[in-house]
Amino acid sequence: MNLEKRIDYVEIPVTDPACARDFFVALFGWSSQEWGADYISFSDGRLAGGFRRSDEPAPSTGVLIVFYSENLERDRERVVELGATISQDIFSFPGGQRFHFTDPVGTEYAFWSAAEAEKE
Repeated sequence: MNLEKRIDYVEIPVTDPACARDFFVALFGWSSQEWGADYISFSDGRLAGGFRRSDEPAPSTGVLIVFYSENLERDRERVVELGATISQDIFSFPGGQRFHFTDPVGTEYAFWSAAEAEKE
């Protein structure tokens, strides 16, 4: 795999790095490393990133990180169970469906799933 010109690291501004880490560790089982109270790095096994302390969460009009899901209903229930708020309920778009949520510290993310015909 050519490492040149690919996204290598994602850094997310959050108001509470420990809370963001706990949410994603519970949701996905990500590994993490604390680098003091203001920075926590994480890895999903493929991509690495970090939660850095910020006075404000990332704006919902900024870059949106979207996770893939084989089961949107399950993942919608799970994020709510873990303290997230649904900011846009499941909706269809050409090629699939998705929903948006804000994590317990106020940063918005989304899950999407391909249309049934595209999954096969």
